[in-house]
Amino acid sequence: MVTQGDPAEAFARIQARHARCVWLDGGGARDWSRRRSMIGWLDDDDVSLTYDAARREVTRHAGGRSVVVGDDPFEVLESELAAGDPGDQWFGYFGYASRADLPAVPDPDLPDAVWLRPSHIREYEHTLVREFMHLSGVATPDKRMNPRTSGDSRTPPPPYAAAFATVQEHLHAGNSYEVNLTHRLRVDSPLSPAAAYLRLRALNPAPYAGFLQHDVEGARAWLLSSSPERYALVDEHRVLETKPIKGTTSRGSTPADDERARERLATDPKFRSENLMIVDLLRNDLAMVCEVGSVEVPVLMDVESYASVHQLVSTVRGRLRPDVTTVGALKALFPAGSMTGAPKLRTMEIIEEVEATPRGAYSGAFGWISGDGRADLGVVIRTLTTAGDDYVLGTGGGITVASEVAEEWAETQWKAARLLQAVDP
Repeated sequence: MVTQGDPAEAFARIQARHARCVWLDGGGARDWSRRRSMIGWLDDDDVSLTYDAARREVTRHAGGRSVVVGDDPFEVLESELAAGDPGDQWFGYFGYASRADLPAVPDPDLPDAVWLRPSHIREYEHTLVREFMHLSGVATPDKRMNPRTSGDSRTPPPPYAAAFATVQEHLHAGNSYEVNLTHRLRVDSPLSPAAAYLRLRALNPAPYAGFLQHDVEGARAWLLSSSPERYALVDEHRVLETKPIKGTTSRGSTPADDERARERLATDPKFRSENLMIVDLLRNDLAMVCEVGSVEVPVLMDVESYASVHQLVSTVRGRLRPDVTTVGALKALFPAGSMTGAPKLRTMEIIEEVEATPRGAYSGAFGWISGDGRADLGVVIRTLTTAGDDYVLGTGGGITVASEVAEEWAETQWKAARLLQAVDP
């Protein structure tokens, strides 16, 4: 049943009263995304799960007790879903290190996965947001100074330049076709997670916006998402859909500049080759779990416009095989190919070699999974996380042999700009 009223007001009350809660925020809805907010909260006896990749431990939290119940968050969540009712809904995230069989550095700050099963859920309807075609003072990268450093955001710092150079060596050696190179930023802020999220959703509305709070001793996590990218949707007909983003430009400072930026994104060979490589990777990923002949690409390289960026988006779709569960499919696709590069395994090995900071929840997946097999999760990008102290965010972009280091560094800066603005005192 849909509740009337402002979900932000309800969120403020619920978040203050309940240590474990979640808001999947439909305020940035597009024609392809949900238009409803879901706010859920847990009673003391309700179940949540957390995963520590360093220890390889999944912990079950309920009734004030925390018990280790397994070593694979996908398998434990699958078991919980199988033991529950078809109407049960779980909300949470899988961080980048959630698959122990793939190379990834555990998160030293937050659990590598958190999943909640609320016994209370409210839903709110939202109006559809067509496109953020208005310009709201978005600075272009050649004019904007990095708000968290004293230098020009066009100048790559030595660690990034060195990582970029090593990536180029691997690309020229044929070890990868594309590498998504990222780094982590830390930000001190006096703002509470709830206050920061309300600012973030106003600054950067997005179809996979949301807030997760798991305020449990030893497993604290807050995740504040404004992600525009679909990781996976599984509908009632067992159709699996992904919408990879690869190719991003900043918005122009005038309508004419903005249209030129949009046109460049749509036609530039570098952006198009980046997107095509990830589409091919995802066609292969979906083919592992979908019926033969069902995998298709109904949309190739469409431009979507958001508050601060234009992005090149494709859609890859297929029907799950009868022997593949929803969680099994989510695991097989994990992590999103747009956040690794191609081929996935070898490229993740390169990422582990060159990135100086762990990714944590960044590059993972955040959303909901239902006991009846439906699911809808976004890729964890444009997202802040905290364990209650400073805020952490990841930013990056796809590197090919045609990439320029200064351009790629600038892209990481304007991707992070709205997140930094949200927690700026």
